[in-house]
Amino acid sequence: MITKFIENYAKLIVGVPEDVTVTKELIDENFAEITISVNSVDIGKLIGKNGNMINALKTMANGCKAKDGISYKIQVVVK
Repeated sequence: MITKFIENYAKLIVGVPEDVTVTKELIDENFAEITISVNSVDIGKLIGKNGNMINALKTMANGCKAKDGISYKIQVVVK
């Protein structure tokens, strides 16, 4: 559920939405890593000025911890 939300959110921000992919890897039962892959021209848009966009996504992911008990780490990589 969180991966679908992050994918839709990222596609609205970037200039090349067809290059956005989001994967979730469970590290253990209490921790997961979400990786957002984007086109190299869109990395700055997704991170945002002073990291505001990516911090908003991280804040939202931390809010999901209250519901499912899993901590999330979000990573942005270039495709």
